[in-house]
Amino acid sequence: MASRSPGRRPQRLAEQIRQVVTAFLQEEARDPRIGLVTITKVTVTTDLQRAVVDFVVHGDAGVQAETLLGLSNAAGAVRRRLAESLRTRLVPEVVFAPDKGVEHRQRIEQLLAGLRKPGDAAP
Repeated sequence: MASRSPGRRPQRLAEQIRQVVTAFLQEEARDPRIGLVTITKVTVTTDLQRAVVDFVVHGDAGVQAETLLGLSNAAGAVRRRLAESLRTRLVPEVVFAPDKGVEHRQRIEQLLAGLRKPGDAAP
């Protein structure tokens, strides 16, 4: 019998969760606070008890905060949908978190743009 790497199962489960959450947001989410959301990453703990779903939403901080409230409110419904879709004994707790990586990249781009001379062309 072949042994499996312990890190492989959480990765596979994370991908399945990403697909189910994306479908849920497109098909079932009815909360007006949830606008156009992009799921960027899902991280599942090694004990498979918790799934952190990173997302990006376009808009200012107020829109992002409202979206986070709407997604947090929908976490129970998402978990029920996961229970129907996944073939696991336990369904992980779903936690939504804004993806700070996008904001970080945008800030770096702004800083780099400020360093360029006015006559320089952007790469």
